[in-house]
Amino acid sequence: IRGWAFGEDRTICSANVDGKYYAVDGVCPRCGFDLYKGKLLDDKDVWGPEPVVACPTCSTTYSLKTGKFGPEYKNTGLTGWVNTWAQTATSYNAAKDVPAYVITRDGETGQVFCRER
Repeated sequence: IRGWAFGEDRTICSANVDGKYYAVDGVCPRCGFDLYKGKLLDDKDVWGPEPVVACPTCSTTYSLKTGKFGPEYKNTGLTGWVNTWAQTATSYNAAKDVPAYVITRDGETGQVFCRER
């Protein structure tokens, strides 16, 4: 997962999974932390056909293809404790979808383009 800055205070969270590029807004709408510092979850048996990113602070998951929020990722140990604390510090069930983006690359010039889905 990588974070990219665009314009004024705009970041996206992007990932290359099996040769396909995915991107969503870079900030978790629930807790305001950077999604690109989160965990990539791509186990199709558990998370479905689309890869998801789990917020490193509140554990809310987001589809990297559609931006729709999903179930929380359960951490253990100190990380789990921090996630539980962050969830109680934010509004209950305040998760919202994030904007998703389509990333394309021009084969001739190598330029990368990003547009909202």
